Amino acid sequence: MVSIKIVLRRKKDKNGNYPPVHPLALRITKDRRSSYVYLGYSIKDSEWDKKAQTVKSSHPNSKRLNAFLLKKRTEASDHSLELGEASSRAVKQRVKPKGGVTFFSQADLFLNNLKASGKYNQYTADKPRLKHFREFLDNQDIAFSDVTIALLDRFKIYLKGTHNISERTIINHLVVIRSIFSRAIKENIVDPKHYPFGKGKVKIKFPDSLKVGLTIDEVKQIEDVDLADNYDDHCRNLWLFSYYFAGMRVSDLLRLRFSDFHNNRLHYSMGKNNKGGSLKVPEKTERILNYYSQFRENKDDLIFPELKRLESLDDRFITQRTIAFATSRIDKCLRKNVAPKAEITKPLTMHIARHTFGNISGDRIPIQMLQKLYRHSSVTTTIGYQANFIHKDVDEALEAVLRLS
Repeated sequence: MVSIKIVLRRKKDKNGNYPPVHPLALRITKDRRSSYVYLGYSIKDSEWDKKAQTVKSSHPNSKRLNAFLLKKRTEASDHSLELGEASSRAVKQRVKPKGGVTFFSQADLFLNNLKASGKYNQYTADKPRLKHFREFLDNQDIAFSDVTIALLDRFKIYLKGTHNISERTIINHLVVIRSIFSRAIKENIVDPKHYPFGKGKVKIKFPDSLKVGLTIDEVKQIEDVDLADNYDDHCRNLWLFSYYFAGMRVSDLLRLRFSDFHNNRLHYSMGKNNKGGSLKVPEKTERILNYYSQFRENKDDLIFPELKRLESLDDRFITQRTIAFATSRIDKCLRKNVAPKAEITKPLTMHIARHTFGNISGDRIPIQMLQKLYRHSSVTTTIGYQANFIHKDVDEALEAVLRLS
């Protein structure tokens, strides 16, 4: 029979002294052999009721801790019943926190989950950010309770001084740390009192970014420019197709199939938030669709060639990686070849197609309608995004003051 108890593991340090606090652990015993599962919390000797296996009320977080301990003990008992004659070690494997209780053990699990979920872009962005944090800590792991406000402030200084990283990128580093912290709290691996973010703590606020879109005349220059090179023309087609469909994201654009078009409408779900809908097919897209239809093998075939070499799009990680590499090539072509030939001096990338639609729409289209076109989940997002391109009131106010002088 398996015996399960919660104990305070009192161990001397390397100098032969007892530390001020001791870790709480599940002790799982079978056939006089015990295994221990550390629960991620440490308390003082005086705060532990050995007989009741509970934290005394003198501890400031006793209620939550005791609820957590009861949950873990119940889980261990349930697993011991499921496993029957299994060893204490087998029960331990079933109840110990996945990935461990330290920050980087949970960070590794976080990255693995991103990869398993097919989130290639986030995986490749967050991995080096966590590498920077590890380097800052001299490649040592750290307890969640040691990720303090002061430590994060020093980390920000380190990023700016050592890596010359922008303020926005520094915020992205903090967002990753916050995500891992939040997940660990949700999994009861760390006490919420150690959370270093929020009011009165480390605040995460993204600085305003400059969004520049093309004008109507500049779009016409791209439409009319003579491009002899086939790949240049292909990249121009992709950019225009995105713009014609309200700045469709390139990840959605490259997944489009001929079967997504019927009754003169495009039907698709946006990959970022799975919001579905349909748009009327603009006349300007017909030339592009007709050109690519000559390469179509069946009605369910992809329109554009970037993903056709993949056997399927089911592996989201591989698909996202292929899209990322393709986007990099397309953006380079737009910057180096298409923009100069079209006499465009502004930056030209696939994402600029979305900014261009926002810039040209300005305040001409009701915000609720723009929300539908952009496929934003919240109108607040649309208002914030479109504010970058609405200048009429500000311009008129400036002119009104200048007329007085």
